[in-house]
Amino acid sequence: MAESQSLLSSEELAALSASLSDDSSLTATGYNVDVKVRKHDIAAEDSSLGINVASLDMINERFIRLFRLGMLEVLRTSPRMNPTRTQIIRFGDYLKDLKAPLSVNIVRMSPLRGYAMVVIEPTVVFSSLDSFFGGFGRGVGQLPPGRLFTPTESRIIKIILQVFFRSLKEAWSPLTPVDFEHISSEINPQFAQIVDENDLVILSRFESETTSQGDGFVDMVIPYVALKPVRDLLRSRVQTGDGNEDSDKVWRAQLTEAVYDAELEMQILLGKLSVSLQQLQTMQPGDVLHFKKTDFARAVVEDMPVYDVEVGAMGSQVAIKIVNAISPNTPT
Repeated sequence: MAESQSLLSSEELAALSASLSDDSSLTATGYNVDVKVRKHDIAAEDSSLGINVASLDMINERFIRLFRLGMLEVLRTSPRMNPTRTQIIRFGDYLKDLKAPLSVNIVRMSPLRGYAMVVIEPTVVFSSLDSFFGGFGRGVGQLPPGRLFTPTESRIIKIILQVFFRSLKEAWSPLTPVDFEHISSEINPQFAQIVDENDLVILSRFESETTSQGDGFVDMVIPYVALKPVRDLLRSRVQTGDGNEDSDKVWRAQLTEAVYDAELEMQILLGKLSVSLQQLQTMQPGDVLHFKKTDFARAVVEDMPVYDVEVGAMGSQVAIKIVNAISPNTPT
């Protein structure tokens, strides 16, 4: 019964054993021997699946303006913060560049799944603290690794986070409504594992230039997989249309109507002559200046000629009649 179920005969098994012993089976025999293969790790994330970082950069630019206004309102300081280009990196590589102590805050960004992370460098904290109490935004030097934040410093961090979340929420609102919930805080980023070290995250760094002791930063770290549900929205926000979209037509009509309501002051230039300074100083009331009259007067708006006109009267008022339009480059 066993022999009837065998796929290879005894001669074929003997030939296969012999080929393995002398390595003859490693020669290029068989089908598709010239096909090239490429290593693929099915456990790794593919960053080419469509998260458009250009749209995130646009959101970050809008966030910076809102964040500066919010900080000026509550902490009496307007930090000069510059967003760096959004990066897609592995979470483990990001953690390598961080040194404790830091204000590491785990947050939930609803309706996105999972957890995000907001990292505030101590220089930003102490600069805001100094400004809040009437100082000039001075920071401190390097802190020891195990140094904890005092209750006052923690309160400042809480205020910064409130402004941060409110500004980021408004910056995201044209794309999709989001909300933030603070979950926990750490001083060592190694204890804040929002994803596995091999997973991809989207890093948005905002560098501060408010201190003389060095530049601080605030990082927003979002897991790559969390933004996949909104990747189509992110992609559509930076697509350029051909000008035929209904929204573009409405915007163009509104802009045209607004421009038509602008008020301009028009001056009528009847003549032009040149005199010397000596002649001007010796002029007396009653002197007559002679000049050649032009065929038309000239209508000027903001020192720019626009029309040739004839000057006349309409009832009891002086009036002009437009003869022809002239090039803006024509000298007055």
